Amino acid sequence: MARTTPMRLVELMVLKQDVSSVIEFLGKKGNFQFQTKHSSSASDSESSSKANPDGDIFLKLQQAKTFLNADGSVNISFDADFYTNATRPTPDDAAAAMKFLSEVDSLRKKESDLSDELKRVKNASDEAHSFANLDVPFGDLDHVSFLSLRIGRVDPALIDELKFALGDRAVVVSLSDDSGDKSKILAASSKKARFSLDSELKKYGFVSMEVPKNFKGVPQDVLESLDNQLRETQASFDSIEEEKRNLAKTHADLFKHLLASYSIGSQIIEKQNSLESTNLVYRMTGWIPEVDTHPMMKELGDLTEGRIAIRVYEPHEVPSVINGNEKVPVKLKHGKIVSSFERMIFSYGSPLYGTIDPTPFVAVFFTVLFGIMFGDLGQGLVFLLAGILMAKKVIKVGAWNKFAPIFMCIGISSSIMGFLEGEFFANTSLLLPISGAIKSAFGVTDPEALKEPLFSLEFWAAENPIVPIFTIFGITIGLGFIINSIGLIINFFNKLSQKKYGSAFFGKIGLSGMLFFWYVVGFAVAVAAFDHTPAVYDWIVIGVTLLLSAFGEPLERLFDGHRPVVENGMGALFIGGVVELIEVVSTYLSNSISFVRVGAFALAHAVLGYIISSMVAIAPAAGAVVIGIVGNVIVIVLEGMIVAIQVIRLQYYEFFSKFFNETGSEFKPFAFSYK
Repeated sequence: MARTTPMRLVELMVLKQDVSSVIEFLGKKGNFQFQTKHSSSASDSESSSKANPDGDIFLKLQQAKTFLNADGSVNISFDADFYTNATRPTPDDAAAAMKFLSEVDSLRKKESDLSDELKRVKNASDEAHSFANLDVPFGDLDHVSFLSLRIGRVDPALIDELKFALGDRAVVVSLSDDSGDKSKILAASSKKARFSLDSELKKYGFVSMEVPKNFKGVPQDVLESLDNQLRETQASFDSIEEEKRNLAKTHADLFKHLLASYSIGSQIIEKQNSLESTNLVYRMTGWIPEVDTHPMMKELGDLTEGRIAIRVYEPHEVPSVINGNEKVPVKLKHGKIVSSFERMIFSYGSPLYGTIDPTPFVAVFFTVLFGIMFGDLGQGLVFLLAGILMAKKVIKVGAWNKFAPIFMCIGISSSIMGFLEGEFFANTSLLLPISGAIKSAFGVTDPEALKEPLFSLEFWAAENPIVPIFTIFGITIGLGFIINSIGLIINFFNKLSQKKYGSAFFGKIGLSGMLFFWYVVGFAVAVAAFDHTPAVYDWIVIGVTLLLSAFGEPLERLFDGHRPVVENGMGALFIGGVVELIEVVSTYLSNSISFVRVGAFALAHAVLGYIISSMVAIAPAAGAVVIGIVGNVIVIVLEGMIVAIQVIRLQYYEFFSKFFNETGSEFKPFAFSYK
């Protein structure tokens, strides 16, 4: 049986000048897991407080990405290819980053200034319009919230210069009349800018005028000027978005390159800051698959031109592993199809290092159980097609794309079961001609048999309609017996490999429990199917194996080297054994009966198909199409989810519980990732 990948602990002594190159090499290889440091919180705090200049620039680039809305403006994807050609930042990258960030900062300041100006002009315009037709003396308008108004005289030759000096801070309107006097002006500004307005007016010799009593409201010229200024400011502000889009598009390649480079640089420095070091040498230790050890060490030697010291340890030579403070990380190695099922293993827990890899069994069991519960050729083909499109990246659903092989597997198994059962998108008659032709090719001539699907329990059951149901349940319980047995066998060999002989031979899930389970099942089948008469030796075997399973604790402690053998006295041993005896019987019974749900869901799926086909048959043509589509979509989505959950539940509670009594540590190598 396949076991977890053999691992080695590697110790590297690297010169300061090479440490960044080595960390970059390890991060790109993605198969070196740094050994966990058992350090104090003080040292952890010290490493986190160390400077990370690349991290600071990376943070600014991310902020620039948000400001420019780069994801919406250009396609900057952060997929698996993001780091393909990227390296840690070079001096040229630093110069390019500074220049780019400077442009972004200028644009950000421009947007901020225009935003403030737009708010000021809008407030002034709104207030001026609200008082335009107000029948109150002009002098009273100086008490409003946002607007300051000044009327007076200035040398006409200086009016243009005054307007230039005030700029956007105020609006200056000429109040020339029929007499030709061009020295009269009206100046309007926000309350915030009134001191600046008064200061500039004073410089240009402004002389305030007494406003006539009949002069009321806000002059139309002021309103028009404010409106024009508001439109111009709004247009300038709106143009900022276009400038942001243009900046993101014209610098898209550079932007992506800088993000990748400084992301790598940031993670290199972060890792470097956490390493043990002297002024000249850095020490790093980590786990690596045995098969990759020699090639990688050779590459590291070439990379550093021999300026590196390397030591390799087997797991049993590592002190922290020997004293139980550290678990050897577990890596599973499979092809594309089986590897897609690995997350089902690690979501429950990691196997122990050196034990049997259960992933191939999980892949087979999940595929078979799903197919039995969800047998429909058409619906299975939908899953198969979805898996193919996900694998080809036509359908992109994020992290779910890596599960494309699972969709293809359950699609194939569901299609096969559906074909055997003669069901195609809930229709049970479309496949009958094909089934009949296949049967005829194999010499079947019975007309009734030719009218049935290839897998027809009803036909086999003749005139007793209840037989098919019990046959289905019997088949699924038998499948459960196989799955439970494989779990027990895995546990037995795992315990032997760990040299826990007591646990391997005794106890509920040891060899004694396994023999009890097998013998009771065989005994029940012999009595029910072969008219076996119970004999004395049957009860002796059942009794001995049951007692060794229920009262096996002292034997486990004896063989595993634990002392004392009887931990809490004979009374506690007896009471615990009686409780364990009941648990052994109830556990194996429930583990077996639990697989009845497989048959129950298979029947439920058939009933749902029958309901859909019946509704299609009685509905008019257009309605039949809608019912058929909607009904099948509901079954594929909802029942597909329910069946998947039930299959996972069966594996977790019936299969994994036999050997997952202690979990290991998943291999999580250091690799660059966009954060």
